[in-house]
Amino acid sequence: MDIKTKKILVTGSGGFVGSHLVETLLTKGYKVKCFVHYNSRNDNGLLDEIPGNLINEAEIISGDLRDYNAIYQSIKGIDVVFHLGALIAIPYSYKHPKDVIDTNVMGTFNVLNAAKEHSVEKIIHTSTSEVYGTARYVPIDEKHPLQGQSPYAASKISADKIAESFYCSYNLPVATIRPFNIYGPRQSSRAVIPTIITQTLSQDQLFLGRLTPTRDYTFVTDTVDAFIQIAKNDKTIGETYNIGSNNEISIGDLAQKICNLTNPNCKIIQEKERMRPKNSEVERLWADSSKARDEINWQPGISFEKGLTNTINWIKNNINKYKIKEFVI
Repeated sequence: MDIKTKKILVTGSGGFVGSHLVETLLTKGYKVKCFVHYNSRNDNGLLDEIPGNLINEAEIISGDLRDYNAIYQSIKGIDVVFHLGALIAIPYSYKHPKDVIDTNVMGTFNVLNAAKEHSVEKIIHTSTSEVYGTARYVPIDEKHPLQGQSPYAASKISADKIAESFYCSYNLPVATIRPFNIYGPRQSSRAVIPTIITQTLSQDQLFLGRLTPTRDYTFVTDTVDAFIQIAKNDKTIGETYNIGSNNEISIGDLAQKICNLTNPNCKIIQEKERMRPKNSEVERLWADSSKARDEINWQPGISFEKGLTNTINWIKNNINKYKIKEFVI
């Protein structure tokens, strides 16, 4: 599919990955409509980080994923939907599971049903590696069992299965992208890499939760490239693709690596407040993204070292945007 000739909608466009996806699409000359969560401040989230000469080319509309009419109207006339909109914070899902389920499950249903009603040509639904839970084997391929170890993970499993059901039941042209841990400029300190960087740049103590779990990190621009490759390839319909680096690193080793780059004297301290409940902790995530490599010719192009350096430099220049002493959920 030549998506350059298509009208594109990005839900969750005001978020970390969504804003990077929008920026890349606009840079390439695509026609983009951005769906952002409504607020009375007329705040478009991280879309405001995109240079004005680019973002002025996009149409921005605000609403709520839980409002079917808002979604139905936004998808009218659209050819391709990138569905990234979701509540993504795991600690938040412990405190407000209904909010997360309403947004992630019903919001996804609204997007899929409106796409069906408007005969959208392609939908790229965003999953997460959290749906796998603690690895039963590594590296994790797309056949790995799904395990809902947090309300967030359960909500995303539900959304994934609804997307699968719309493909099977209605022949809806949906493909699922399942990124592992994404990092890069603009990411909030809800995520571990910005949490570590902001603390080590500003103080000599680094407060974290458990240090033994492992994660597989991919730079945000590489992940955006995977979104676009999945959208362009007609053979991806009905399929799910892991997007990761095919490497794992523990939180403790990651913290030490960043300390070495930013503040070698920083002392790592574990805080109970930052730890997941024992049975909810995902101990190991390590992606097998060979399917993406073989079927859509995707593999990461940014090394972990270069990606970390880029992220550290961006945060250095934007440290005032972070609430460093707070545990952000």
